[in-house]
Amino acid sequence: MSSCTHHSWAGIEPEAMNPLVTRQYVTGTQTMLARIVLRKGAHVPRHAHRNEQVSHVLEGSLRFVVAEGEVVVRAGEILCIPPDAPHEVFALEDSVALDIFNPPRQDWIDGNDAYLRGGDAVAG
Repeated sequence: MSSCTHHSWAGIEPEAMNPLVTRQYVTGTQTMLARIVLRKGAHVPRHAHRNEQVSHVLEGSLRFVVAEGEVVVRAGEILCIPPDAPHEVFALEDSVALDIFNPPRQDWIDGNDAYLRGGDAVAG
């Protein structure tokens, strides 16, 4: 039988992925919740993963480049990204997003996420 777990972002050490991006995450049985902080100019290079992703921007604004084109997601807005859909992200201003992944990102858990660790800064 499973038991509930209680977490606080304050108790999870932010992981610096590169100079402009930090993340924290919690993994459940079937899902992962990540808190991503992106400074203005941060760039998450084009990538795809088998996980469905729901990205909720809490603060700031992010420009996503997806197959359909570009979409700016602002505070209070949500973007749903289907499995295996290539995408990249540009921080237009200092931003905070909550990303939900199903199933959990095993590449993150295993530390096989070099695309994010090498993210570069670009002109916003």
